[in-house]
Amino acid sequence: EGIERGAEGPTGLTPYMRTDSTRIADDAIVAVRELIGSRFSPAHLPAEPNVFKTKKSAQDAHEAIRPTMLDHDPERVRALLTGAGAGRDARELEDLVKLYTLIWNRFVACQMSPALFDQTTVDIAAGRVGLRASGQVVRFPGFLDVYAEAQDETSPEEEAGGSNLPEVREGENLRLLGERPEQHFTQPPARYTEATLVKTLEENGIGRPSTYASILSTIQTRGYVSRESKRLFPTEIGIIVNDLLVKGFSSIVDVNFTSFLEEELDKVAEGEKDWRKVVGEFYSEFEPALNQASAELPKTKPEPEKVGRPCPECGRDLIIRQGRFGKFISCSGFPGCKYTEPIIQNIGIPCPICGKDIVVRRSKNGRIFYGCSAYPECQFVSWKKPVKTRCPECGGLMVEMNKNKIQCADCKHEIENTED
Repeated sequence: EGIERGAEGPTGLTPYMRTDSTRIADDAIVAVRELIGSRFSPAHLPAEPNVFKTKKSAQDAHEAIRPTMLDHDPERVRALLTGAGAGRDARELEDLVKLYTLIWNRFVACQMSPALFDQTTVDIAAGRVGLRASGQVVRFPGFLDVYAEAQDETSPEEEAGGSNLPEVREGENLRLLGERPEQHFTQPPARYTEATLVKTLEENGIGRPSTYASILSTIQTRGYVSRESKRLFPTEIGIIVNDLLVKGFSSIVDVNFTSFLEEELDKVAEGEKDWRKVVGEFYSEFEPALNQASAELPKTKPEPEKVGRPCPECGRDLIIRQGRFGKFISCSGFPGCKYTEPIIQNIGIPCPICGKDIVVRRSKNGRIFYGCSAYPECQFVSWKKPVKTRCPECGGLMVEMNKNKIQCADCKHEIENTED
């Protein structure tokens, strides 16, 4: 929204952010092309500006999300935010810089030349069997010199041994490094992450940029899903709510109906339809379904899971409850007895500072992190999950970066993640 720039006062770093428009102002196109021409080779600058088609449902009243001033590169903004960082902690400042870096890099990259790859397939004769490795070699990096999409999922090529192939020659004898007798089975689709869920909502025309954050927040704060290792898992209450909604409102809890209603509301916003007519048509179907559901659907709630020991204050059974920020242990006599305690989940890794157990914790806003069980005596914390493997370079604690990579928390050395 803006930062203080001394005598210049507060300055907005980006335009309005709740939009999925791809429209870019002419003066911004000129500025970014000048920057690309001055910082990169002539081959990085296309002959004409890149133009991207805006989807029909886009909120095009606003310009695309971009930096308002390209001379405010990420490092300059880091310095400005640090100077204006009163009231912000280090984690918040780092998140702000990461977000701005993403916006700045992606905007510059969108006006650069495409990357070029050589697609390569290597066939290998190995006795009675034939082996094949497919991959690619970067011929010209283009926009990848500035920005590359993060991957939530590993591609089939990467699963098969990596997308980058070494240099080989036809007829060359290859040396056998080892054999791994592994059997692979077809896996079910991966659980949604927040990013892949938003992508699916976009593909189905559900929600808008202004509502995605609230959708993700609502399903988690109400306990319909839990977030574990970046993935969203349905909870018992979430499954019950979903089943009841599908049973009682099958025509409304439907992807096509929701997408259609979003389009109708867009037409209302554009002045093409009267809101009274749109709401009236919806309510004529919704009201009977609501009345029928109220009369026929059972009043259902999940049975509490017992911990197996009594409350230390009143002697009643302790049970596991689902709260706003995940599960916790509570007395079954609530609200008469308000005893609660956290659920301590030990990950089996010793603290690198004091040697005691590292456990799963949650921040005030529900974000999972990892800390020493001896807190507050020991202050060790990590936002990324520690692993058993020690750093081969310095012997330090290593943490998960993603499914395929782990990194040393001390020297930042990275290796392949071979843990389950």
